[in-house]
Amino acid sequence: MPCFFIFFLSCKSRDFNLDEMEFAGEQLKTAFEEIEKVRLNYPELVSPRSLRADTLFLVKPRDWTSGFFAGNLWWMYEATGEDFWKQKAMEFTAPLESIKNYRGTHDLGFMIYNSFGKGFQLTGNKEYHAVMLDAADALISRFDERVGAIRSWDHNRDKWQFPVIIDNMMNLEFLFWATKATGDSSYYKVADAHAETTLANHFRADFSSYHVIDYDTLTGEVRNKHTHQGYAHESAWSRGQAWGLYGYVMCYRETGKVKYLEMAERIAKLMLDHPNMPEDLVPYWDYDAPDIPYAPRDASAAAIMASAMLELDGYLPGNDHYYRRTAIQVLDNLTSSYRSDLGANKGFILDHSTGHLPGEHEVDVPLVYADYYYLEALHRKHEVRFTSENKF
Repeated sequence: MPCFFIFFLSCKSRDFNLDEMEFAGEQLKTAFEEIEKVRLNYPELVSPRSLRADTLFLVKPRDWTSGFFAGNLWWMYEATGEDFWKQKAMEFTAPLESIKNYRGTHDLGFMIYNSFGKGFQLTGNKEYHAVMLDAADALISRFDERVGAIRSWDHNRDKWQFPVIIDNMMNLEFLFWATKATGDSSYYKVADAHAETTLANHFRADFSSYHVIDYDTLTGEVRNKHTHQGYAHESAWSRGQAWGLYGYVMCYRETGKVKYLEMAERIAKLMLDHPNMPEDLVPYWDYDAPDIPYAPRDASAAAIMASAMLELDGYLPGNDHYYRRTAIQVLDNLTSSYRSDLGANKGFILDHSTGHLPGEHEVDVPLVYADYYYLEALHRKHEVRFTSENKF
C-alpha cells in the first residue's frame, strides 16, 4: 500500500477536497434510497445510469455503464477509509461477476476494471483478481489482427462491418493491467496495436477525432469515418475528444511511447484552444453543434478532460503546470455550477451532462460516468497537492 494512502487514512480530515467528498457521500446515500425504490419492482437491475424523464434509470450488468456506480463507491472508500463505503462497494460490485465471460462488448474495461479493478487495488481480493482475468480474456477475443483493433459494437451490421469507436481507448488500461498481472504479453500487444491503429485512422489534420471508424473485415482497410453520438460525421463530439485525450495519456503511461504523449498534448490543445470552448471550460456536447451558445453542455466530457489533464501535467516538466491549473479550474467550475442540489437528482453528484443527443435521450441530465471521472479527478488533484507538500 503506498505511503500516501496510509498517511491519508491516518489524517483524513486534513484535505482531499473534504467539502466535495462529504457532498458526494451524502448524494450517494440518497442514491441508495432511490435505488431500493426501483428494485422493489425491478430486482434484476443493478446500477444507476442516469435520469430519464425525472425517473432513476437503472441498468442490468450487461449495460456498458454498469461498473461506474460501484467504482464511485470504491472512490469513497479510498477517500475515507470507512468500512461503510467498502461494504457498499462490494455489494454493488458483486452482481457484475455474471458478465466476466461476456464477449458481446468492448466495454469490459468500464464494466469490470472500474469496479473489480478498483476494488482489487484497494483490498487485494484474490477473487476479484480472478474475475478480472476472465474478463480480460473475453475482451481480447474481440481483437482482429487484420484490422489491428478491438471490435467495438455488434449492432448496426447493416451500416458497419467492423466499427471501432474512440471510446474504446478507455478499455485498453484493463489489458495493460492484465499483462502486468500475468506476465503474458498478449494483452499488452492487443492494447498497443489498438492504440496504434486508432492513432493512424481516427484523427483529422487538426487532431480532432472521428467517433466511429468502420473497417473492412477482409482487408482491414477503412471503409467509413462516421459519428453516432456527435452532431455530424465531420464534427468534434466533445466526449469523444475527452476519451481520446484520456486514452493516449494512459497509453503513454503504460508504454512510454512518446508518440502517444504527443497525441495527448495535441488533443488537449485542440480542446482548450477551440473557438467554441466555453469560458468555464465545460464543453458543449459537440464543439460544432449548430445552436451554440444555446447547445447543451456535457459535464461528463469536462470531468474526463480534467482527470486526464491532471495526469498529463505530470509528464510535461517545465510547462508551468498549465494542464494542472486548467484541470483544477475545470473541477472548481463543475463543483460551483454543475453540481446537483443536495438531495436532488436521485443522488447523482453532477448535473448537465449529455449522453446521446441524436438519439434523443440523456440530454442535460446527470450521468453516472460523469460522477466517476469527477471523483477520480478530485482524487488526482489531492495526490498532486499531497505529494508536492509532503515529501517522503
